[in-house]
Amino acid sequence: MLAANPQIPTANLNGAKVPLEVLKYIPEESAAFYQFIPLQIKDGILEVGMVDPDNIEAKDVLQFISTTNNIPFKVFRLSKADLDQVLEQYKGLSGSVDKALGEFVADVEQDLQKYKKPDASSNKVEGTTIVEDAPVTKIVSVILQYAISGNASDIHIEPEVDKIRVRYRVDGTLHTTLSFTRSVQEAIVARIKILTNMKLDEKRKPQDGRFSAKIENRKIDFRVSTLPTYFGEKVVIRILDPEKKSISFDMLGLDGENLKSVMDAINRPYGLVLLTGPTGSGKTTTLYSMLSSVDREKYNVVSLEDPIEYDIEGVNQSQVQPEIEYTFANGLRSILRQDPDIIMVGEIRDRETAKLAVQAALTGHLVFSTLHTNNSIGVIPRLIDMGIEPYLIPPALTMVLAQRLLPTLCEDARTEVAMDESLKMMVEQEFADLPAEFRSKIPVPEKVYRPGKSSTCPSGTRGRTGIFETFTMDRDLERLILKKPGENEIYDLLRKKGFMTLKEDAMRKAFMGKISFDEVNKL
Repeated sequence: MLAANPQIPTANLNGAKVPLEVLKYIPEESAAFYQFIPLQIKDGILEVGMVDPDNIEAKDVLQFISTTNNIPFKVFRLSKADLDQVLEQYKGLSGSVDKALGEFVADVEQDLQKYKKPDASSNKVEGTTIVEDAPVTKIVSVILQYAISGNASDIHIEPEVDKIRVRYRVDGTLHTTLSFTRSVQEAIVARIKILTNMKLDEKRKPQDGRFSAKIENRKIDFRVSTLPTYFGEKVVIRILDPEKKSISFDMLGLDGENLKSVMDAINRPYGLVLLTGPTGSGKTTTLYSMLSSVDREKYNVVSLEDPIEYDIEGVNQSQVQPEIEYTFANGLRSILRQDPDIIMVGEIRDRETAKLAVQAALTGHLVFSTLHTNNSIGVIPRLIDMGIEPYLIPPALTMVLAQRLLPTLCEDARTEVAMDESLKMMVEQEFADLPAEFRSKIPVPEKVYRPGKSSTCPSGTRGRTGIFETFTMDRDLERLILKKPGENEIYDLLRKKGFMTLKEDAMRKAFMGKISFDEVNKL
C-alpha cells in the first residue's frame, strides 16, 4: 500500500489526543464513515489523517469540508488503531471535559468530605467546595454546551453500575455522547441542584426546578427534573431555547388545506381549537405558533400552562400549581374573570376543564388547547365520554388538528428509489376510498427518496417536520354529532369531503421528497 503512493507521509499519534477545537472541523459521523480525522492545524493548514488516502470518495468529501471551512488541508496516512483512538474522543470526554475531569477525579474523595450537614430549614449548604470548584462547574457547563451546539431538546444524566452516561435527545432520538466515572455523580447532581434551588439533602423524592444560562451569546432556559433510581439520582434537563419559540407554520410543515383550516380557525373571533397527538409530537410548538400569529396588541391573550416553556411577548402566561389547588379548571375560572379575548389552556385533562373550555368558546372567546387522542377524529367521541353534551360540541368546536413529527431528508444526502409495483399498490389501496376529485390532486411520482450520506449530512436526515390531519365543523358533521357517532361514522362523512389522514399527509410529503418513504410505513 505504501509503495502505491509513497509521497503521502505517515502520521503516528503515539497516544496523543486531538484538541476539541480541531475535532470540530470534521463531524463525528463523517469521520467514522469515511475513515479520516483531523489531526492539528499547522501554519494555517488542517492536517488530516486517512486510513485509505486513495479513497476518491473520501477525498472529495474532504475537499468539500475544506472549501466550506475555508481552510486548506494536507493528507497523512493513519493506522486504523489511531483512527479508533480519535473516534473515542468524539464519543467520550474531549477537550475541556477531559481536562476538567482529570483535575476533578484526583481530589474528589477528599472534596466529598468537605460537605457539612445541610440545615433542614434551608436549601443552602456551607462548604460546598465540590460543586463550586472549577472542575465540576466546567463539566456541567460542557454538558450544556454540547446540548446547545448539537441542537438537542433534552439531556439525560443517568447513573449506572460503574459510570454515569449522558444522553442527548436530538430529533426525537436519544444518543449517548459523554460518560463519566461514578465518583463524580454526587458532585454533578449537587451542582445542578444548586443551580435550580432544589434541596441538596433530599434524595429520596423527585424534585423539579429550572434555571437560565447564557450559552453561545444567548440566554437559554433549562427545566430540570430529578428521579431517585437504584444507582442514584437521574437528572433530565429540558432545553428551552427562546429562538425556537416562534416557528412559522411553513417551518412546522403545515401547507395546503391543512394550513388553510388553521388560518381560518385562528382568525375567527370565537370557538374551540383542539390539538391532539402523543408526547413529543410538537403540540406545544404549534400552540405557541398560533399564539404568535394572533394580534396580541388588539386582544387580551391569556395562557394557562404546565409548565411555561417560553415567554411570548404580549401574552399573559400563568402556570398551574396543583399542590396549592391552582389547577387547569380553577385557573380557567379565574382567567374568565380577567376579560380575555383569546385563551390558551395547555391541556384538557379532566371533565371539569373540558366543560369550562367549551363554555368559554360558547361565550365569545377563542380557545386553544390540547387533548390526548390517537387521531383527530377521536376528539369528538372523547369529548362526549368526558361528559360534554353532544349538542354543545358543534357550536363550540371550530377545528381539530392532529400531528406527528418525522425526520426531514437532507437534499444533498437523499437517494432515489423507484416506485415499484408493490409501493404503487400500497398507495392505491390507501387512497382507494378518497373521492376522485381529491385523489387527482395527489400525483404519484415515479420515484421516492430514502436517506443517503453526504459530508454535510452523514445520517441523511436533519431536523423534523410535521405531518397533520385536520377537520373543521360544518352542518353535516353537526347533524352526525347529535347522534353520538363512533369514529368510523365520522371518518366516512369526512372522507367524502376530502379528509386526509396522518399517513396520507406523510405520503404526500414523501412524494415531494421532504421525508423518507420508509417513515410512511411506520405510521
